[in-house]
Amino acid sequence: MRLFVGFEVSLLKTSICVTSEYDEIIKEAQAESEPEVLAQWLNDLEGCIAAIGLEAGPLSQWLHRGLNEAGLDTVLMETRQVKGALKAMPIKTDRRDAEGIARLLHLGWFRPVHCKSVSAQETRAVLGAWKAIQQNMIALEMSLRGLLRNFGLKVGAISRGRFEARIQELAEAGTGTRNIKETSTADHLLCTKPLDWHAPATEVLSLLYLGFAMLSPSATLAEAADGAVFGV
Repeated sequence: MRLFVGFEVSLLKTSICVTSEYDEIIKEAQAESEPEVLAQWLNDLEGCIAAIGLEAGPLSQWLHRGLNEAGLDTVLMETRQVKGALKAMPIKTDRRDAEGIARLLHLGWFRPVHCKSVSAQETRAVLGAWKAIQQNMIALEMSLRGLLRNFGLKVGAISRGRFEARIQELAEAGTGTRNIKETSTADHLLCTKPLDWHAPATEVLSLLYLGFAMLSPSATLAEAADGAVFGV
């Protein structure tokens, strides 16, 4: 008997529904959202698995890669098409969504999605992390301009390369601005550092932790640099 397996993935648990070629529900269950656990669950299933499907999402590429490496041919299903088919269901639960995905697999009413390579995903993660740091740097620069105005200190039009020196100059001239000077220095030491595209993704992603640590008002530059803020 040919089986069709639908996964509805959430952060901690994955709802599973197995239907037969005769459109009968054979088995329903929940398992941890880990590729090893799901692969073991599928290997214990009796019958011939015709198709395994899950909707494209944050964890889907990781689970898809793990299941395929375990020898289980899995398909990623296009999100908008699956959502359009499932929204007609009167009751929306993870259990019912898993059933709907299994039935879509059986009928063939889905569009497969290409799963990006690990290197492509790492590059995207690095770019996302770097963009987040840049956005926080810009937000901090605007905040510093506003805070210094309260002391009558005007930054004025200045290039980014001279922004740090200008803030230090104004902070030394003003009163009550010592912490502003330290935060600005920490932020610019991080955000103006050149990005090494050949470095491992984990090293570049660690900059994100360092960036947010530096934005913490209670963190000193030395604490942020050695990871003390996050206990690393």
